[in-house]
Amino acid sequence: MLDHDDFVLASLLESGRVTAEAAEAARQEASREGIAVTESLLRQGVIDPRGLAIARAETYECPFVDLSHFEIDFTNCGLLPRGAADSLIAFPLFVMPDLITVGMANPIDLRAVDQLRGALKSDIEPVLCEPGALRALIERAYALSGNREEKEESVEAEASPTLTTGKEPIVAAMNQIISQAIERGASDIHIGPDEHDLHLRYRIDGTLHEQQGPGLSAHSGLIRRLKIMANLDLTQTRRPQDGKIRFTHAGRTVDIRLSIIPTVCGENAVMRLLTSSAAIRGFDELGLSPAAASAVERAMGHPHGMILVTGPTGSGKTTTVYTGLKKLNTADRNIMTIEDPVEIRMPLIRQVQVNTEIGMTFAGALRSILRQDPDVVFVGEIRDEETARIAVQSALTGHLVLSTLHTNDAAGAIPRLRDFNCPPFAINAALLCVIAQRLVRRVCPECAVSDRPDASAAAVFGIRADDGGFVRGEGCSRCARTGYKGRIGVYEVLQMNPSVQRAVESGGDATRVRRAATSTGMQPMWQDALEKARLGLTTLEEAARVVAVHSVEPEDACEAEAPPSGGSAAFRSAA
Repeated sequence: MLDHDDFVLASLLESGRVTAEAAEAARQEASREGIAVTESLLRQGVIDPRGLAIARAETYECPFVDLSHFEIDFTNCGLLPRGAADSLIAFPLFVMPDLITVGMANPIDLRAVDQLRGALKSDIEPVLCEPGALRALIERAYALSGNREEKEESVEAEASPTLTTGKEPIVAAMNQIISQAIERGASDIHIGPDEHDLHLRYRIDGTLHEQQGPGLSAHSGLIRRLKIMANLDLTQTRRPQDGKIRFTHAGRTVDIRLSIIPTVCGENAVMRLLTSSAAIRGFDELGLSPAAASAVERAMGHPHGMILVTGPTGSGKTTTVYTGLKKLNTADRNIMTIEDPVEIRMPLIRQVQVNTEIGMTFAGALRSILRQDPDVVFVGEIRDEETARIAVQSALTGHLVLSTLHTNDAAGAIPRLRDFNCPPFAINAALLCVIAQRLVRRVCPECAVSDRPDASAAAVFGIRADDGGFVRGEGCSRCARTGYKGRIGVYEVLQMNPSVQRAVESGGDATRVRRAATSTGMQPMWQDALEKARLGLTTLEEAARVVAVHSVEPEDACEAEAPPSGGSAAFRSAA
């Protein structure tokens, strides 16, 4: 193998991918440590595993297959015993009637090629794959596609958690499902049975994506395993159950909220992968423009008053609130929260879980919390009149109150509070600002190209269809061919000022409040979405999708052709 590595190193030197100095340093370390020269190059970061695999393929005159570019059928593992796949580091990638393409870490190992030809009982075409990616494929494929007999046997072991070793097929399959979701940045995992199939889906960047997973025969074992992990009742299959799981992957601990509900085809499971407090950073990283972030931070600097965050479910309200709480979280402040459920655990903050079965409602918990001498109170959601009135009163009596509402825009929070019988004078006295938000998918930076806006999306904003300056993602391995990677918020921040307060006092509806706010400097959400599209952070189609609920008002549309407002350069660098 060392001879082969010498050839690979020579190829790297000849192509200029490795300098003579780096090669000599690698040779010295290899001699000192008793390892291959190429291993030394990897250790020193001179070349990455993929680059080394490509160099080997060139040297061996063998095709290279980047596994991230293909959707490999995991059921192909049924053609090759697990022991052979592990020992030979090989996997059948593509199966044709008379030929099987086999991914190998070392395709010039003729003895391994002969073994594979015999095991597969077919002619094979060896191709070279990056060893780490190939091992990961082998692990996932065999974990998720173990045979039915093995899975049924493993269920018996799972009946007592002390008997499980983590190697049983069902246990391994569930570990793979969760680990892969974490690696892909999923927010939710859906495991749902139909009459003939079991569907595994991940919600990534707000969109559900179908994944390869175990067959329907594994359904009962997987649900049983989840119940064991969450300490739920194994015998109960006819009513919903909720629980929590703490899962460790690659040294990182992830809290998971589990919901199981019976359906006509069997129990459906949804897991929410909760954000950790370490992932909460600053307002600029959420996507707030410098002006909007300054307005929010000024509001949070008040010793008392109310700050509301509005938007539909899944729009990132909790993350925005916790970004503010993290900023406020100092030893000289007593911060208390009432949540349903507690999604992000933070040190020093006293967090209370709502439990309606014992009478621990938002309103009831809020009354008790106010006797705990709090400086800052976070009410997870204002759902009813009692909670709204207590929250407003708290803001008027020396507490800084943060909460969320389900409204379409910032101005809609005012009539919503009035629906809860909060009088206009109390709203004006208590409310500091309202943040409305949505989440849009970010354009993948690895495959972004210039783009012309779609005619229908351009019409939403009143801009020309031949306008330039926009981008889209072509799709690559990093973004799973979607053209998007990650999400960013679009916002509007309504600040209470005399003009807005007059509209509130006179009983104005949401439209009148919105016009009062925009006339005094509020940037509407649709303008923020358009600006992010112009900056190349998202596509115009994504921007149009999130503002479709509240269409552009006629008198505002003409402003869409103006260049982004001042501070855009600062925002571009921050985002």
